[in-house]
Amino acid sequence: MTTETYTIVLADDHTMIREGIRSMLVNELHHTVVAQASNGRETITLVQQHKPEIVLIDITMPELNGIEATRHIVHEFPDIKVIALSMHADKGIVSEMLNAGASGYLLKDSSASELEQAIQTVMRGKMYITGEITDVVVRGYLHKNESNHDDVVPELTPREKEIIQLIAEGKATKEIAALLHVSVSTVDTHRQHIMEKLHLHSVADIVKFAIRKGLTSVEK
Repeated sequence: MTTETYTIVLADDHTMIREGIRSMLVNELHHTVVAQASNGRETITLVQQHKPEIVLIDITMPELNGIEATRHIVHEFPDIKVIALSMHADKGIVSEMLNAGASGYLLKDSSASELEQAIQTVMRGKMYITGEITDVVVRGYLHKNESNHDDVVPELTPREKEIIQLIAEGKATKEIAALLHVSVSTVDTHRQHIMEKLHLHSVADIVKFAIRKGLTSVEK
C-alpha cells in the first residue's frame, strides 16, 4: 500500500542526531524535511515560515524546551501535527508534552518503521504513543488521584516556565529580558512570583527544579 509523504520541520539540539533522523525521513521514508532547528524558539520561527504538515521535536532543547514550543505551535497552527521524539519516558514529562498538544510521542531509539507508523497515524487525526510509553501514560491516568500531595506543583504560566528554563541555562536578567522582549523589572517580578509559588529560595533552587521537571537541557 502506498503511503502519503509529508513536509516536516525537524528540531533537535544535537546535530548528529538531527542529521540521522533527517536521513531516515528523507532517504528511507521519502518525506520532505523543509527546515531544521536546534532550539525551541528557532523551531517556532521556522514553523511560521514554512508551515509544515508535521513537526518532529525533541523535548530538552536550549532557550525554549519542546513542551513550551509545542504549546506555541499548536496554539498558532492547530492543524500542524507535533510528534515528540525524546529520550524521556518519565510520566510527568510525557503528560506535559501531550497536554501541550502533541499528537504523538516516540523514543529516540524507535525504528524507521515505527516513525513512519506514527507519522501516518497522526496525519489521520489519531494519536500515536510508542508502546514503551503507553503503559506509563495509562498508569499515570489511573493513579492521578492517588499521587502524593508533596508532588503537587502550583500551576505555572508558559512565561514563567520560559523564565525558569532561561535562568537554569545561566542567562542573566538582562539577557532574559532581551530574549523575551520585556523589561528587566518584568523579569525580576516573574522570578519573584516563581520563587513564591514554588517555595524556592535561590537561583540554585530554580535550576534544580528545572532539571527535575525536564524544563531545561542542562545536564543533571
